[in-house]
Amino acid sequence: MTRLTTTLATGAAALALVVGQGTAARADYPERPVEMTILFGSTAQTIGQLLAELMSQHLPQRVVPVSRPGGGGAVGYQYVQSQPADGYNIVWNSNSISTTFHGGNLPFDHTAFTPIAKISEEVIAVAVRSDSGWESLTDIAEAVKASGQPLRVGASGRGSFTHLATEAVLADLGLSEAAIHVPYDEGRAPVELLAGRLDAAVQWPGQFVSHHQAGTLRIVCVSGAARIPSLPDVPTCVEAGAPNMTMTMWRGLAAPAGTPAEVVTALEAAARAAVESEAFREAAGTIGFVPAFADHAAFGELIARDDALLAELMEELGLKQQ
Repeated sequence: MTRLTTTLATGAAALALVVGQGTAARADYPERPVEMTILFGSTAQTIGQLLAELMSQHLPQRVVPVSRPGGGGAVGYQYVQSQPADGYNIVWNSNSISTTFHGGNLPFDHTAFTPIAKISEEVIAVAVRSDSGWESLTDIAEAVKASGQPLRVGASGRGSFTHLATEAVLADLGLSEAAIHVPYDEGRAPVELLAGRLDAAVQWPGQFVSHHQAGTLRIVCVSGAARIPSLPDVPTCVEAGAPNMTMTMWRGLAAPAGTPAEVVTALEAAARAAVESEAFREAAGTIGFVPAFADHAAFGELIARDDALLAELMEELGLKQQ
């Protein structure tokens, strides 16, 4: 064997060893805990923490939920986007990636992330005090127009999904100029309503269910295309008088763009197992969300499609900045 042949053979063997070691290292992923950034409190945090716990049962290392709220999700998105694309920092994301970007609060859009899996769907709910006498959106619109008094309606901060949904409901009812938007921290909707500081509130159903069942608050409608299993007697907003009001919040997992495909596959498999578990299905019935798993490819298509629709809606409502 010539010296050149020997050198080439040695080099090839060394390269094969390096490649083999790299493959083995990726196969062992994760070798340390995976951090999951949670952007919001309330039901988003509850579901995210459960998801992390269940995924941990199907990975060599734990998935650790870390709360990073603020800016309609901007704080958490910017943190995760700035981390290495190695699968050790992921985000519990939602439609908020689009509403926050198009609202001018993020310098990057959804393409800054690699989709991992869609996990669930949630609708928003419109609630009022039971003693208001309002049983539908039509009742609210008629009362406001008859009184000439503005409707004090609350949602999370400007540019949030619940704020966008609020504006869409008001536009559908012809109340855009007859309402005062009152932003508040997540979790305070029932308190603000019961205290009389709001006439109506738009938030996740889980915040209102116990009060609705106790008879102190009334959930007038939910925003999905169909009624939800946890509130079968509550009509959709279309049924309640807003013919164009159908909005659904998806939630899922994403990682910084460029995360290796094999890492995405490992996380996707753990997420699927979590969503299909009995514990996750039971939580869905209690909290008021719908398990709705989709793999990374289908999830990516949904994000892109939804981003275009939200950009158009925000433009129509005068909320689009980007």
